Amino acid sequence: MNLNGTTALVTGANRGLGRHFAEQLLQRGATKVYAAARDPRTIDLPGVVPLQLDITDPESVARAAAVATDVDVLINNAGISLHQNLVDGDLDRIRSEMETNFFGTLRVVRALVPLRAILNVNSRLSWLSYVGANGYAASKAAQWSLTNGIRLELPDTLVTGLYLSSTDTDMMAGWDIPKNDPAEVVRAALDGIESDALEVIADEDTAVTKAELSGAPALA
Repeated sequence: MNLNGTTALVTGANRGLGRHFAEQLLQRGATKVYAAARDPRTIDLPGVVPLQLDITDPESVARAAAVATDVDVLINNAGISLHQNLVDGDLDRIRSEMETNFFGTLRVVRALVPLRAILNVNSRLSWLSYVGANGYAASKAAQWSLTNGIRLELPDTLVTGLYLSSTDTDMMAGWDIPKNDPAEVVRAALDGIESDALEVIADEDTAVTKAELSGAPALA
């Protein structure tokens, strides 16, 4: 689909990937971009429409949906990582990861359909467990399944999953490791929407992890 002339809503648009999504959608000719955040005062990108949205709050989602009635394209970018293990981590924090990354994403989709396109920002950890972030990985595995499920339930909507490894955003600020350029990740994701792709694999590490799903678990 062509993003020129569309109306888009980006969750978590005040920083990181979300801000890049909002900016690049405008560059591609989107007529209107709702830049959503818990605190819309943190939105500083010219040309967007700031929108208060807390995806974990049903009333906030309903209010945002009542304002953004003209949305064609939804970018589900908002998410959290609280660095919890499953066995000995804080159960409330693990629940918060699932509430945001799975239920929050689903809540926004349900509030805004029908749509022409949905892009869910997933993760390499949708397919890979990682000690120190297994709660996040479980929530992203659930979001992967959510993405595939709503694609079946919304046959007239393009539903695209974006999968990426470590990317240079605030979420990864404390990690001294190689990172993707967020602008390049977003460019690939929007190219994917415009080419009707069902999945966008943003980097080689993520491509390798997906390919390894067909192998024995002991080899992962």
